[in-house]
Amino acid sequence: MITVDDVRAAREAIGDDLHRTPVFSSRTLGANVFLKAELFQRTGSFKPRGVLNKLRSLSQEERARGVIGVSAGNHAQALAFGGAVEGIDALLVMWRTASPAKIEATRGYGAEVDLEADGPETVFDRLEELMAETGRTLVHPFDDPLVAAGQGTVGLELAEQVEDVDTVVVPVGGGGLISGIAAALPDKRVIGVEPAGSNALSLGLAQNEPVHVSPRSIADGLNAPFAGTLAIELARRHEVQLVLVEEDEIEDAFRFLYERAKLACEPAAAASVAAILSGKIPLAEEETVVAVVSGGNVSGETAAAILARP
Repeated sequence: MITVDDVRAAREAIGDDLHRTPVFSSRTLGANVFLKAELFQRTGSFKPRGVLNKLRSLSQEERARGVIGVSAGNHAQALAFGGAVEGIDALLVMWRTASPAKIEATRGYGAEVDLEADGPETVFDRLEELMAETGRTLVHPFDDPLVAAGQGTVGLELAEQVEDVDTVVVPVGGGGLISGIAAALPDKRVIGVEPAGSNALSLGLAQNEPVHVSPRSIADGLNAPFAGTLAIELARRHEVQLVLVEEDEIEDAFRFLYERAKLACEPAAAASVAAILSGKIPLAEEETVVAVVSGGNVSGETAAAILARP
């Protein structure tokens, strides 16, 4: 279990090596609604926050063995970037149908990429095989206290940037980001947003343990095959609310962020705004809300297809 002290320690460990991302108001969404633009973070998402905190905790022996991670793309890019910064060899396990743009970006940061897995349902099996073969140190994309504490620095920042925040709305895949934010802001209302076709945390909370799913959403960054034990525990402890959004609602929010907010986000990052636009999160008149726009790693083809639809 992590606390706000762990998140503060993560911020010290990260130092000035990552951006303090901006916050923008959005009067169309509401007089007191703000957007935390993590798409402007290094590698295009919030993920390097957790990666750097984890890498800087490793022993010399662990660093020498190299690291391994598993990802649809954003954690892959972040771990590749972090490995380059820290001088640690990185291997990323992705799957054949992952975004080609994210695969190439991961390679561009200098990491090796394994594409033997067929999809998110089997990628963790491939990860286990490669960990046994290589002896590399795992940097988990979400179910790791140090990774989640690093992601929680998003919460510390936004609370400093927006006065008297009441509610934070967070896209949810495996649950690392919302775990960290809930720990960082224990006195705030935290609402998680999942695609209806990729609702691992909702199911995990219902059964009080990780539940394996076959995620299907255009928001590929939220297509985790399960939510972590850490996320389930923290969501329960902090009474995190969860909202499900449909694919058309994600696309509507994506278009809104492109056309009205001028934020070139990815579909996963639009989930938080989808919940507000669709009215699934009723807002009180004086309530101050921050929606986390969690990343901007989207292919031109995907963006163009969504923008072309009415």
